[in-house]
Amino acid sequence: MLAHHLAERAELRALEPWRAQEFYEFVKRSGRHLAPWMPWATDIDEPAKAESWLRGYADDQARDGRRLYGIWLDELLVGGAGFSVFDAQGGVCALGAWLAPEARGRGLVTGAARHMTDWAFRTRGMARVEWSAATANVRSIAVAKRLGMQREGVLRSAITLSGVRHDVEVWSLLAEEDDGVQRERT
Repeated sequence: MLAHHLAERAELRALEPWRAQEFYEFVKRSGRHLAPWMPWATDIDEPAKAESWLRGYADDQARDGRRLYGIWLDELLVGGAGFSVFDAQGGVCALGAWLAPEARGRGLVTGAARHMTDWAFRTRGMARVEWSAATANVRSIAVAKRLGMQREGVLRSAITLSGVRHDVEVWSLLAEEDDGVQRERT
């Protein structure tokens, strides 16, 4: 997947280390919005840290592990989606996404997540795609619902974000449930 059309003037593309400056600029613009849910939004405070973070994903992808993609709108990086876990042998991956506030309401995250889920099932033969979100992150949970995922439960006090403990909802979609028809299209 070099690039995938998401919507008018919007694409999903690999977010690679050579895009570190662009990613750093995105974090500078949107970090305050992302910080409650994405710990890296405060950690990436210089281009070198952006490059290191992206290189970690690129190195893992080269070993058929986790991978990362960006969402561009009008050629501006406005978000991303990635497999934070990609266990090809076990057939399980964990998907997550983020988006700048000015890009909301266009279906970009749902479109990216749908494309990546379809790729995981149809191209890579994965059996399960997971989605986790802090219970207060209602936008993220709404994406899981739109993808047709099933809520499996809540992990109580499972993560710390900005010094605050949060419960985490776990959602999943299995390959045999993914018929492309039962999922809500947005």
